[in-house]
Amino acid sequence: MKKKIAVVGGSFTSESDISKNSAIQVSGMIDANKYDVYTVFISHGDWMVQLPEGEVPINKSDFSFQYNGKKITFDCVYNSIHGTPGEDGQMPGYWDLLGIPYTSCGVFTGSLTFNKYATKTFLKSFGIKTADAVLLRPWNEVNVSKIIEKVGLPCFVKPNNGGSSFGVSKVKTEADMVPAIEKAFQEDNEVIIERFVKGIEVSVGAYEVKNGVHVLPITEIQTKNEFFDYQAKYEDGYSQEITPAQLPEKVTALCKEETAKIYKYLGCFGICRVDFIITSNGDMNFLEINTNPGMSKASIVPKQMRAEGLNEADVFSAIIEHSIKVKK
Repeated sequence: MKKKIAVVGGSFTSESDISKNSAIQVSGMIDANKYDVYTVFISHGDWMVQLPEGEVPINKSDFSFQYNGKKITFDCVYNSIHGTPGEDGQMPGYWDLLGIPYTSCGVFTGSLTFNKYATKTFLKSFGIKTADAVLLRPWNEVNVSKIIEKVGLPCFVKPNNGGSSFGVSKVKTEADMVPAIEKAFQEDNEVIIERFVKGIEVSVGAYEVKNGVHVLPITEIQTKNEFFDYQAKYEDGYSQEITPAQLPEKVTALCKEETAKIYKYLGCFGICRVDFIITSNGDMNFLEINTNPGMSKASIVPKQMRAEGLNEADVFSAIIEHSIKVKK
């Protein structure tokens, strides 16, 4: 009998539609000869299984559903939720309580990596280079002069929790700082302000199976915009993603080595994507980690798999089987 896999997408945040698209794409890439695959969308309201006949609600008490008079339970969950509650540790904690294996990071790693400032601080303790940053909460006094003294100009202002570049601004002048902070606070109750580091932006996918951490080919990101913003990420014609990146052999090796270290330091699980700025002298500056990266055919990680000659279905099968073995 084939194992039943739930591919879960959706979100409680602005990333919901992007996450649903990822879930649909992943469901289509998982080997249907090996698994019965069900796509599940979650929201603040009902959690719904997407069936040909229509939507069927998930029973939240045990993450099951009724179909043709039978109770359907899952052998594993492929977590494709971007943002809260799938990427910040909440849903992994729920699946842990139910004893259902899942393909993403656990509670601690999810909650840590969802917080950009905490992740940077944690990785600094292991000697990982990352740009200076300031953290703001709503009750903090905004002293623009002190912020600029710490991080300089230009700098980036971002929501501290979340992804997909919602609420992100590149600030070039002192006058632009407060509006950028207000914009970021519309997306999150914490804001991170980060020093600009000049260099080549790269993104590196990695995942762990029984043979250890496998690092995929590096992607160099070039964009026509000021930075790799929402438009550059999701609309055609605004960015170019070069895979594999045309980097010197030593720089490629160091970047892959740093990616594997960060994956292990943070205790990651499943497919993650680590972003760096590589400076002219070859330094790796950690930007952030995405523990539930986009997985459409056009997304960076699937492109990296194909660049290495890997079949996406085989990779997903290996990750699912590893998750069932480790997290059962």
